[in-house]
Amino acid sequence: MFTGIVEELGEVVSVEHLDGAARITVRGPQVTADARPGDSIAVNGTCLTVTSLSGDGFTADVMAETLHRTGLGDLAPGSPVNLERSLRVGDRLGGHLVQGHVDGVGQIVSRAPAEHWEVVRITVPPGLARYLVEKGSVAVDGVSLTISALGGGPGGEGPGDEAWFEVSLIPATLAATTLGRVQPGAGVNLEADVIGKYVERMLHGEAAAVRQ
Repeated sequence: MFTGIVEELGEVVSVEHLDGAARITVRGPQVTADARPGDSIAVNGTCLTVTSLSGDGFTADVMAETLHRTGLGDLAPGSPVNLERSLRVGDRLGGHLVQGHVDGVGQIVSRAPAEHWEVVRITVPPGLARYLVEKGSVAVDGVSLTISALGGGPGGEGPGDEAWFEVSLIPATLAATTLGRVQPGAGVNLEADVIGKYVERMLHGEAAAVRQ
């Protein structure tokens, strides 16, 4: 479990493509300072298990399902990545509960700079928009953010339009995470708030029980 508060901007050292999987090595002095094999570290919001450590870096295996659902397959040596160690009992929950289980990849469609923040619009993969609510939480490449606006798609601003949401990024987020440099057209990992998923599941279960 994570909080979506990025601890460090790391860098991909190497990516080894295997048969239906990959092995990724990431440099991150802060997150590896007390890490051990078996620990969990979120890389761009994707929970990975540390398989080995070397100096200020760590290596993790990425299975096919993860490559399919996230943008980790597009990483290359030199790519910057958001890093966060798993939450410890007793730590402050500065963001929101993030599992590190990416729901899908969205696409940045626009960036609108303002004096003290920047508004970023991101498209939503099919089926994910129903979990997003205005002023609710979403993890974008592992960064806990508040949704400032929603639109597009069924019930949005235009019938048939692709669903999208907007977030407002403060200077600290722009400077300390990859979101300060990704440009329109780039893909980002999205994870909706897990609470909404459980509520939907329970409501569907109750409806099925009533029908029986």
